Amino acid sequence: MRLTVLGSGTGWFRVDRSSPSYLLSIGDFHILLDLGPGSLRQLIKLGLTLNDVSCIFISHFHPDHTTDLIPFFFATRYNLGFTRSEKVYLVAHESFVSFYDGLKSAFGSWIEPKEGLIEYVLIPDRDFFEVELRGLKLRTAKVNHNPESLALRVEHQGKSLIYSGDTGYSENLIKLAQGGDLLVVECANGKDVYVPHHLGPEDVARIAELSRVKRVLISHLYPHSEPVPVELIKKEYSGEVFVAEDFMTLEI
Repeated sequence: MRLTVLGSGTGWFRVDRSSPSYLLSIGDFHILLDLGPGSLRQLIKLGLTLNDVSCIFISHFHPDHTTDLIPFFFATRYNLGFTRSEKVYLVAHESFVSFYDGLKSAFGSWIEPKEGLIEYVLIPDRDFFEVELRGLKLRTAKVNHNPESLALRVEHQGKSLIYSGDTGYSENLIKLAQGGDLLVVECANGKDVYVPHHLGPEDVARIAELSRVKRVLISHLYPHSEPVPVELIKKEYSGEVFVAEDFMTLEI
């Protein structure tokens, strides 16, 4: 598996950090982890097209994680460009149905892909859930942000990636990430700013150490989140720590 950071930022627009989105590639099966504004343009900069998107995971419904879902759906209606015949899987909390109904009330049928293109994998409102998808094991956990917020673990050939989405301190995330190879984790809180339902450096260190993950990639960074105190995190966590940058790539 290969992870590429499309957006390491937040809902606050910056030149150096695009809004949250990550590309997880397993061969030619490409999973988008969230779709903040500008994510699709970042994808295209890598040399891929919308036809290459195999699966989309939505961690929660805040605009900085979902906005590019609208132009993605709209673009699938452009038959001269979007020629994919294989299904695109969309994984999200079961309340995505009402969220999508709200989008359609604004944009109408313009954001309705052709029939059969999207296969919805709706996650029931449980602390933990597991589903098999194209030979991949997907495990989700409810985390502490929005009612629909999910973290995701993807397992393939003995390797695992865990994506926290947005969350405050979460025992469920610790359980989900146990023994994982790479934890992509938000760290929106900084030294002088602490907002509930987001993580700070001390939280990240504790979650990483208790879950025994091998590596941590810190992301979802506001200006007030930086510089990330990596040395502080390393005092409590013995694994490798990386600070995300747009277009950074990590092999798993």
